Amino acid sequence: MEITLDPSTVRQLRLSAADAIEEGDTETLREDLIEAFDEEQIDAIELRIDSADIYEFISQVLDEWAGDDVDDLFELLEGQLAEADVELSYAAPEDDDADGEDGVAVTVDDDDDEDVEDVDDEGPEPL
Repeated sequence: MEITLDPSTVRQLRLSAADAIEEGDTETLREDLIEAFDEEQIDAIELRIDSADIYEFISQVLDEWAGDDVDDLFELLEGQLAEADVELSYAAPEDDDADGEDGVAVTVDDDDDEDVEDVDDEGPEPL
């Protein structure tokens, strides 16, 4: 079985994991991880895991997680699901979203601003 998480879900999970790292509380993260899957996916996962309970499964993943790296959490989740014959993948972000997330526009704007500041630092141009 394959489950693909869309970019907005991945973004939400990353934010939730970052909050859990900062606050030291994983309850909201646990809920967000469970909500990342629809009912059909949850039923399929529960049929494949030993505990037959998604809440317990996610709790075990969070217990194994060191709580200091978001990527480690995703790797643990992928690994635990793979053991249950569930392949977790991520949908590629749309071009518009990817450009905004990569900060290309911000970088270009920052470069332009720096050029303007450099000119201002030199004083006015002679006429």
